[in-house]
Amino acid sequence: MDTRRLERTGSFEWRIAPFGDMRVPAVIFADEGLIQGMDEKVFEQITNVARLPGIVKAAYAMPDAHWGYGFPIGGVAAFDPEAGGVVSAGGVGFDISCGVRCMPSGLGRAAIEARQAELADALFAEIPAGVGSHGEITLSDEETTAMLSGGAAWALSRGYGREADLERIEERGCMPGASPEVVSERARRRQRREMGTLGSGNHYLEVQEVTAVHDAKAAAAFGLEPGEVVVSIHCGSRGLGHQIGTEFLRDMVLAAPDHDIALVDRELACAPIRSKLGERYLGAMRAAINCALANRQIIGHLTRKVFRRFFPEADLPLLFDVSHNTCKAERHRTDGQRREVYVHRKGATRAFGPDHPSLPAGLRTVGQPVLIGGTMGTASYVLVGAAGNERRGFSSACHGAGRRMSRHQARRTWRGRALVDELAARGIAIRSPSDRGVAEEAPGAYKDVVEVVEAAEMAGLARRVARLEPIICIKG
Repeated sequence: MDTRRLERTGSFEWRIAPFGDMRVPAVIFADEGLIQGMDEKVFEQITNVARLPGIVKAAYAMPDAHWGYGFPIGGVAAFDPEAGGVVSAGGVGFDISCGVRCMPSGLGRAAIEARQAELADALFAEIPAGVGSHGEITLSDEETTAMLSGGAAWALSRGYGREADLERIEERGCMPGASPEVVSERARRRQRREMGTLGSGNHYLEVQEVTAVHDAKAAAAFGLEPGEVVVSIHCGSRGLGHQIGTEFLRDMVLAAPDHDIALVDRELACAPIRSKLGERYLGAMRAAINCALANRQIIGHLTRKVFRRFFPEADLPLLFDVSHNTCKAERHRTDGQRREVYVHRKGATRAFGPDHPSLPAGLRTVGQPVLIGGTMGTASYVLVGAAGNERRGFSSACHGAGRRMSRHQARRTWRGRALVDELAARGIAIRSPSDRGVAEEAPGAYKDVVEVVEAAEMAGLARRVARLEPIICIKG
């Protein structure tokens, strides 16, 4: 990205002043190296977001920002429903509520390495991964409705997980306001056998070691210790979320003239929050959030089941489960007063700071855990929401390293089998149903996650708590 078009307002903050029909400025959080490495589409997309009706304060891009569908990945924007604010399916994304959960094991690396291959094989066998992967669960239409209403709480009622898990999941595991009745039959059908599956793309289950602690107080509150092994699970709402996104994007494009919305980009199709279409989308999206929360809850249960087989002493409590790709009604201060706005986070994560009332008692004095995924062979991080970050992007943070190369480019550059062998030589066991998928997710196809999280910390979005290094990676 050409920095001459940006005003540097801080060491890790850049501003694009409104031009044309932009309603608010755009703000990018990054150092100069990350800015220069961002594709020009980030500039185009974030300034297009700033043109949408009812947007408040600014359109934000996180340090991992890169080109996406409509919104850039790493885009954050809030809309005031009382000022004609809109909800955009492209501003949420197709993999609705894609997110990460993390579970400390209490085990050390040596215990895992002693049974690494067996454990990797067992996890790969128990938790289906890959395009169109199906699990052992088949839902009736009635059970699908219950799942879309109940989220992780539904999964718990069916024997997946523990009551204590709900305290450590966004929305206590169930997103209110879901409308299962507006989810199409095709979306329901796509999900009928996909519960408890990882899917493909950048989704994964990783067994990781805590190799560094950056904030001892927060690490203690999170139950993380140097040398401890944790399990991180990254997945979302699978085919159901994708179908909802596809259908409502089409409906929003067709309905835009009826709402006097001139679309600068069809991928930014949207509808007023206070419209029948906007309300229908929000109801379907919330149902998809519940689907993702239920899916990660089931996978967490299956992971514990496998670990108990090898390590009966391993408990694997849930540290936290946080979503990306959502639009949520939250109260934030804008124009000198606190009001309800609808915050889109596309490839970004909520990152509430200390004392936020939505956090469980055990985390409230510290702040919300922010789970940042790397890619195969690179580090992941646990961060914590920074105090005072509400005014910087509505208490949001980056969600991962961010791609620097398309999947097509990655396939042309790397071979999956060679990558598996290379990572095995470094002590990392990869299990995947697709060599092509491994190539697409090559570590070199992503930005430097260390640089990204350092930028997030220096920008005041979230603080580093712990660094995690992979030992086993189950890849979709």
